[in-house]
Amino acid sequence: MVVIDFSAKVPYHSFIIHGKGKDSKMTIKEIAKIAGVSPSTVSKIINQKDESISVETRQRVLQVVKEYNYVPYLAPAGSGQKAMALGILLRSTADSSSELTGILHTAQESGYSCIVRSSFSDAEQELKSISSLCANRVDAVIWEPVSQESLAAAHYFDECSIPIFLLNIEAPDSFCLPYEEFGSRLTELLLTQKHRKIACLLGQDPWSDALLSGYRHTLFDHHLPLENALIFHAVDDLLSYQICRQQVTAVIASNSTIALELYHRLKELHYQVPEDISLIALRDADQCLPSQPALSTYPVPRQAFGSYVCRCLLAKIEKQETTESVPTWDIQLDQDSTLAVCRENNLPRIVVVGSINIDTYLEVAQLPQSGMTISTNTSSVYPGGKGINQSIGVAKLGHRVSLIGNVGEDLESIQIYNALEQYGIDTAGIKRQGNIDTGRAYIFVDSNGNSTISILAGANNTLTPQDIQQSDKLFDHCGYCLIQSEIPVDAVLEACRVAHRHGAKTILKPSACKHFPPELFQEIDILVPNEAELATLCPEAHSVEEQSANLRKRGIHTVIVTLGEHGCYVNTDGWCRHIPAAVFKTVDNTGASDAFISALAAYLLYGYGLEDAVRVATYAAGFVIAREGVVPALIDKASLESYIHQAVPNLLH
Repeated sequence: MVVIDFSAKVPYHSFIIHGKGKDSKMTIKEIAKIAGVSPSTVSKIINQKDESISVETRQRVLQVVKEYNYVPYLAPAGSGQKAMALGILLRSTADSSSELTGILHTAQESGYSCIVRSSFSDAEQELKSISSLCANRVDAVIWEPVSQESLAAAHYFDECSIPIFLLNIEAPDSFCLPYEEFGSRLTELLLTQKHRKIACLLGQDPWSDALLSGYRHTLFDHHLPLENALIFHAVDDLLSYQICRQQVTAVIASNSTIALELYHRLKELHYQVPEDISLIALRDADQCLPSQPALSTYPVPRQAFGSYVCRCLLAKIEKQETTESVPTWDIQLDQDSTLAVCRENNLPRIVVVGSINIDTYLEVAQLPQSGMTISTNTSSVYPGGKGINQSIGVAKLGHRVSLIGNVGEDLESIQIYNALEQYGIDTAGIKRQGNIDTGRAYIFVDSNGNSTISILAGANNTLTPQDIQQSDKLFDHCGYCLIQSEIPVDAVLEACRVAHRHGAKTILKPSACKHFPPELFQEIDILVPNEAELATLCPEAHSVEEQSANLRKRGIHTVIVTLGEHGCYVNTDGWCRHIPAAVFKTVDNTGASDAFISALAAYLLYGYGLEDAVRVATYAAGFVIAREGVVPALIDKASLESYIHQAVPNLLH
């Protein structure tokens, strides 16, 4: 029998057996007769005064007691008489239901009744339960203490000569499933799939701390940072934010319930599992999961663990010799449906070569003109320059990025490094130059969102072909190289050549440039000028169509002319057409081309055709002009795709 939440003493009663279809009374003489021993031998075994009795006789008598469900008269606590009852004291019977099932099944098969108590993780309730179990004179107790401090109450069991078996607590001889090892194994598996941004999602599980410890130790062993920002206790907006910022590529979860909750949240954000995010979790081996979605899980044999603990306890109190070895609990991943190689390491990277500035934004009533003095009440300072803007734009859209450029040795350079690190951008190609300032840009923005920009090139003018060559390794496994001409033209040409040598395609923004050497045109795969820049490069023609066709004759494969609120014009092999702009209210048009180019490269690298990639890019540009600044306004992948899914459902693949 199982008594749940037994709070009083078991009533004294005569010898009662339960089984064989009905209750009946039996004397100790009848038990002795069935076992073929004397009543005194039965009494000694029941009262655990059986040192002189052979193992075979003891086991034969106990077997008869179990088979006939013999319940002796309950003697006072401490008398040593066997009660054929076990106490089970858990923090929560709900959280430990699988272990409890294993314990109960094994105990009852062996002829023992069980008194089950829950402390509800409350120290006061735990003490009351200990008192109750002692009063009921159980033969032994399986105890899952609330905390380390709870172990001080063990003396109550000692005083009643009741053996205790500790469960899930850091103490000598405590029985614990190796959840720290499980956490380490989950983390290690994701590391073998090239993930480096691994989050840990913990539910209200008693093993959460151990799982977290294994996660932390494994990251440390692999020389990866232990970031508290990647440890979550709920599927909340903070976790969604970190995923949208591309700070998380994989998640380990402490249980399948919270993992399923995250899976559905990712679907709401239009992320694909495992293409965008890998997800693996622990689960109870006896738990039935839905067939869809099929999660990658490690099935933990919690019921088998409970059965093992009970067998060990019975062997001790019945003084049996056992040859059972400690199980290894060598669990294996059940399927790889939500596990994949990290796409950041699977897709080629994007290299950006260009200007690095500190941008100062000044809001004015109207843009300054010659002879005019204007005033402003609002200014903002951000890291900027087309190199930084495009790097962050690409990173927020889910790609690995390396930036090549020069900064000064001033305080502003520290601000720039910190900003790039925040977005996970590789800064190995950025060099500090002595005796020169970091580049600066002063941006005037009027009430209609129109802007003018004055640039102090600073360290940007020191970028040389040799600097590009020294960063040659950054072009390994590079898909696209984004270049802007706010740096010396010989560095632009060298960047194009190095990119092509590594098999990458080039996208060039011809900003702040009066002319290009003829050989540069042969190195450009995609040119993205605005109308003014197009006229500068091709003054002999008079329309966008004629000018773009002229540039293509010089060797450029594709010309995309950005036309502001009128969208863009594309001239490439096989087709030429205007593509309309996405409709957004203009607040500040600074950086629209950087957002456009970032999205263009990102979605070409995702496998989109040119026209669809351009159409996605118009939405990325629209988000930027609708907000102030560039870096703060650059859109992340989840937000961009969520908007497009509603606006143009068939655009995204």
